[in-house]
This record gives sequence, C-alpha cells and structure tokens, in this order.
Amino acid sequence: MTGAGPSDQEQQTVPEEERPPPVSAVERANRMSAGNMLRSLAPLVLICLAAVGWLAFLRDDEQDPVPPVDAVGTIERAAEYASYDLEAPADLPEGYRVNDTDITGTPGSPVTLGVDYLTPSEEYVGFVTSDDPDAPAVDDVLGDAAPQGTVEIDGVEWTRSTTARDETALSREADGVTVLVTGSADEDELRTVAAAVRPVAG
Repeated sequence: MTGAGPSDQEQQTVPEEERPPPVSAVERANRMSAGNMLRSLAPLVLICLAAVGWLAFLRDDEQDPVPPVDAVGTIERAAEYASYDLEAPADLPEGYRVNDTDITGTPGSPVTLGVDYLTPSEEYVGFVTSDDPDAPAVDDVLGDAAPQGTVEIDGVEWTRSTTARDETALSREADGVTVLVTGSADEDELRTVAAAVRPVAG
C-alpha cells in the first residue's frame, strides 16, 4: 500500500466564481483617501498638542531667569571693611532688582563695592563706590569717559559723562572716594539709583 495522500477534500480548490475579486489599484488608492489619512494622523496631532501644552506650562512655572540677589549682607560687610563712610543705594522703587554684588579689598586696604541692578525696563545699572584710585571698576568706566557737565539730583551734584561704550555715567568724588552710577539704562533710571544713594548705617 502506498502512504495515504491528501484527502480529496484538502485537494479541492475554491471554484473561481466563488473567489473574491482582486483588489484593483484604484480601490487601494480610494482606501488611502484624505479622510483616512486625517484619521490616521489625528492621534499624532493630539500627542504633539499635549507636548506643546506641557512645555508651555513648565515654562510659565519657571522662576525668574535672573533671580534677585539680597545685597544687604554684602553692603554691610563692605561698610565694615571700608575706612571711609560707605554709601549705597537703598529703598529703590519696585521693579529694581539686585542681580550681582562684589567686594574688592579687605579691612585696612582700599575697598571697592559694586552692586548691579536690573531696572523695570530690564536694563542694567551698575553702582560702584571705592577709595582705590586704581580700581578697575571705576577706571574702566571713567578712564575714557567724556564729561558732559554736571547735574543736580536731590540736592547733590553729580558729574555727567558719556563713556566709551556710549552709556551715561553719573559720578561724584569727595575725600578720595568715588561714587559711580552707570549702565545701559536710560538717564531717568540712572538718576533714580543715584538719588537712592545714602550712607550705610553703621
């Protein structure tokens, strides 16, 4: 006997009249209609929108990129170091933020205090006071500045100069101590900082 072969049923084929008609190229193209494509892209669009919304939420929740600095401790320490009556801005109007401070010098030596501000218009104002005749923070501003006369601010006379960077500088000097206000801010904001300069309480 020979081995059993495929059954007659397995060898049967589907009659041609019962076979589904082949899918034409036109029908395949119709299935990829604009509506179908939009339905396919909808989940991706929703994911992208959700991602954009989340990033916007995180950005709004971020802190100020230039966080304010508390200058009180630095100013008080500079006043302790200085052999002169140190002055610094105090009680500035709302919108003026300290973003950097610096002290150069030690007790018994010349002392330079620098305080940098951002103004309400997001411009820069630098305040410097020093009894060092060679202080870079002073010389870098006034060394090549062109004096433009004087201005009176709250009864105090300041020299007005135009710096090599084409910025306005307000300065005054007494007993070997220079007080300087300068920066990219307009003159009104510079004057606001200059008007706030007063002796630091000991």
